[in-house]
Amino acid sequence: VQLQASGGGLVEVGGSLRLSCVVSGLNFRSYTMGWFRQAPGKEREFVAGIGWRDGSTHYADSVRGRFTISRSYVENTVFLQMNSLRPEDTAAYYCAIRYSGTLSVRSDQYQDWGQGTLVTVSS
Repeated sequence: VQLQASGGGLVEVGGSLRLSCVVSGLNFRSYTMGWFRQAPGKEREFVAGIGWRDGSTHYADSVRGRFTISRSYVENTVFLQMNSLRPEDTAAYYCAIRYSGTLSVRSDQYQDWGQGTLVTVSS
């Protein structure tokens, strides 16, 4: 299984970015996808997750109402739409897959990871 994340970049405060994570080599359909982020000197933290089959979602309190996670069956891709970005959103963002239909906020419960894509929010 390969996860390819993209879409990061430099944006001003209040701006928007859309991250994408393409999943390839996976035939199993009962899984969840998550987005995590890690800022310099900080631990990796959960941002958002989505159940692939039912589309159920869960967000960290810090991003709820500003970020939206979604998925495309056709493109085998999970997206993270990030609006109203703040300097504290600056981090490397990672997508990950958990081979279970149950959402989790714990990074150790995700089995495969994509490479990070860097988001920098300038004030």
